[in-house]
Amino acid sequence: MTYEQIIAHRIAEIAAFADEYPGAVIILSGDASRVLYMSARGLRDLGGITLEELTAMGADYHTRYFNPDEAHEYVPQVVSLLERNDLNYAVTLFQQVRTGPRLDFAWHMTTARLLAQDAAGRPLLVICFSTPIDPKSHITAKVQRLLDENTFLREKSATFASLTAREREVLGSLALGHSSQEIAAAFNISSQTADTHRRNIRQKLSAANSFDLGQYARAFNLI
Repeated sequence: MTYEQIIAHRIAEIAAFADEYPGAVIILSGDASRVLYMSARGLRDLGGITLEELTAMGADYHTRYFNPDEAHEYVPQVVSLLERNDLNYAVTLFQQVRTGPRLDFAWHMTTARLLAQDAAGRPLLVICFSTPIDPKSHITAKVQRLLDENTFLREKSATFASLTAREREVLGSLALGHSSQEIAAAFNISSQTADTHRRNIRQKLSAANSFDLGQYARAFNLI
């Protein structure tokens, strides 16, 4: 069979029972750039678009329906999936997808793996299973918190790098509410030196209060 026939055959196999699942079934091209098939539930979730309209979008599908600010979170996972090129390996992603009549963002959990390889052993098809997450679920809040922390890490890494090794140690103590006297005793330094570290840390991080210090300490695993 030609690759076109193989693709059509595999899609037909999946489509025969895809609508029995509680989530959306999506089949992507081997480079994961284009949608080749989506189950009826998925098409309804995307505002009632037709499969023909969706496949005609090509790579624009990603920019239209997914939050570009989160691409740095899930794109590396997809790249890893393709590079690993293992039919038994899967990745799970949390994504905001535009759904409903107004195409508002809603959280989805998507699991993806390779569905088929070509004669040279390269990825030919990628299959995904996507389910919406109840906005009242505790999972939604946890995912948002993780994304916020990753954004903070990315934006503040250069600022954090300006701290010396000792200042990072002191920052961890400050975030735990330790006084200058306690810090001095813990690191065998004078209280004046501890005060100097405290002042320098606040200046370098532009930290206005203890919350700001704690945010840095938690994001960079100091506490």
